Amino acid sequence: MKILPVIMSGGSGTRLWPLSTPEQPKQFHALATQHTMIQETAIRLSGEDFLKPVVICGLTHEPLAKAQLDAVGLSPQAVILEPFARNTAAVAAVAALVGQELDPEALILLVPADHVIAKPEDFKAVIARAASSAEENIITFGIKPNGPETGFGYIQRGDAISPGVYAVKRFLEKPNLEAAKAYVADGGYDWNAGIFLFSPKVMLEEVSLHEPMVLEASQNALRQAAINGATRLLDPESFAECPSISVDYAIMERTSRAATAPCDIGWADLGGFAELWRLGDKDDAGNHARGSAILIDSQNCLVRSENVPVAIIGLSDLIVISTASGIVVAPISRAQDVKLAAEAAKKLREIS
Repeated sequence: MKILPVIMSGGSGTRLWPLSTPEQPKQFHALATQHTMIQETAIRLSGEDFLKPVVICGLTHEPLAKAQLDAVGLSPQAVILEPFARNTAAVAAVAALVGQELDPEALILLVPADHVIAKPEDFKAVIARAASSAEENIITFGIKPNGPETGFGYIQRGDAISPGVYAVKRFLEKPNLEAAKAYVADGGYDWNAGIFLFSPKVMLEEVSLHEPMVLEASQNALRQAAINGATRLLDPESFAECPSISVDYAIMERTSRAATAPCDIGWADLGGFAELWRLGDKDDAGNHARGSAILIDSQNCLVRSENVPVAIIGLSDLIVISTASGIVVAPISRAQDVKLAAEAAKKLREIS
């Protein structure tokens, strides 16, 4: 059975500003490896069982997406441009419609472009194991938790459907610490990674049943898309009629065909600088440095400079990021607050 990777390349990555900017968000940067994140996503989903990828991205990111995938020999067979964001239910519907057109017998693997998966061969094995169940179910990949994480939603497993695949008993929002500890101690809960495997037919049936307006608007936007080679720009007027709702709320929490495949694939959602420091290679003092960085008597710092040299002397547990778009300095413990700086920088640009 063939797998069609559909790469969701949306989001602005504000918690990684000023590395990540609206013009070049995080998926187009080499953060965890030598390749950019979108390149890594395409590379891990290549091989004899996989068709050439499809990319769904924002209008202004087409040149980046095509150039970066061309550079690793994985040119997309289709690039779908959203004139504006309408959340992931619309993305899932468009992915299913395009997949049905390109190869109705292939399963679609809908994946974000900005995740880290350190064990790609294990991920492929889980996909292969779940493929037969995906013919009649929508599979979401659950990440076996290694601790009581409060930043992710959770999936509670139900009865087994096939080896390694379970019905979803329920989805849970991001918990408080006590609830997260209880989920981990129970052993029947996994993190929700937002990765989906399904047949076009099943997804379209479920979108039609639960969110018919999403399906109708997506169909019209694709039917009336402006076509330029492999690129299709969704019709803005039609797409504007699409409700903005996530695939989790629209479909997964309401369908009777939700299933989960728990896995341990070295997954990480690189959502901020604390995670980038955790995943990065470090020196003997625990520092992760890239570019023109100078560290003297400093420990556990993240330093990246894309232009002038940056020197850190006698400091610990600090983030220092310097690019042409801006400079941020903060304790690693305040990494999530970098989005506040990104928002402030956006307002400054608007004023100027």
